[in-house]
Amino acid sequence: MDANQSKLRNPFGMDADCENCSELCGSRDRVVHGYGDVGGEFLVVGTRPSGAAEANRIPFTGAGAGERVQSIFADLGFVRSAPDATEPDVQNVFFTNLTRCRHPEREPTDREVETCEPFLNAEIRMINPQIIVPVGERPLRELAIEYTTRRPDSFDVDAEHATTIRGRGFELVPMKDPAEMTDADADAFREHMRENVLSRDYRQTKGRQSR
Repeated sequence: MDANQSKLRNPFGMDADCENCSELCGSRDRVVHGYGDVGGEFLVVGTRPSGAAEANRIPFTGAGAGERVQSIFADLGFVRSAPDATEPDVQNVFFTNLTRCRHPEREPTDREVETCEPFLNAEIRMINPQIIVPVGERPLRELAIEYTTRRPDSFDVDAEHATTIRGRGFELVPMKDPAEMTDADADAFREHMRENVLSRDYRQTKGRQSR
C-alpha cells in the first residue's frame, strides 16, 4: 500500500457529484469511482457499476458478479476479506469501471464511455499498473484498441479469456463477464494468472513506461 494513501474508496478524490452525462445523472443514485491500492500492479476494469456496487459505492462488490470477482482475486492473494464484504480488504489491486454511473435499464452509450474516459485515464496514469484485467467484452475492446496495435475487430473476450495480450506499457489479461462465467472459466483464469503471470517476474518483461 502506498505510504501516503489514507483511504481505499476513491483515493484520488475524483468528483463524487459529476454531472457530465445528463441521462445518467437523472437515473443514478451515486457516482462510483475506483477502489483499492493506489500502488497496485493490477488494475481491474469493468463496464459500469452494478446495482450492489452503486449501493456500496465500491466497484465489483455485492451478490453475484461482484462476489465472484472478489472470490477469484481472494484465491490469488489480492483480497483478504470475504467475497461478500462491502468494503474489501485489498492489496496490490485496484478496481474500477469505464463509466462511474449506472443507468438501471441499459448499458452506457459510447458517448457516456467517452465522457468518463478522463477518470479512467487518470487512474491508469497515477497507478501505472503492470497488468490490466478487462472484465467483459466492452472493457477489453476499449482498452485493447487504445493500448495495443491489433485491429478492433480482432478482440473477442470468449477467445481471449485467461490469456495475456501484450500492451503498450503493460499487459492485458482479459476476463469474461462474471455473470456469464462458468466455474471452469473461473478456474481457467486463476490457473492462467498463477502459471503465466504470478509465477514469472512480469516486471522484467516490459518497463514501467509513462503513458
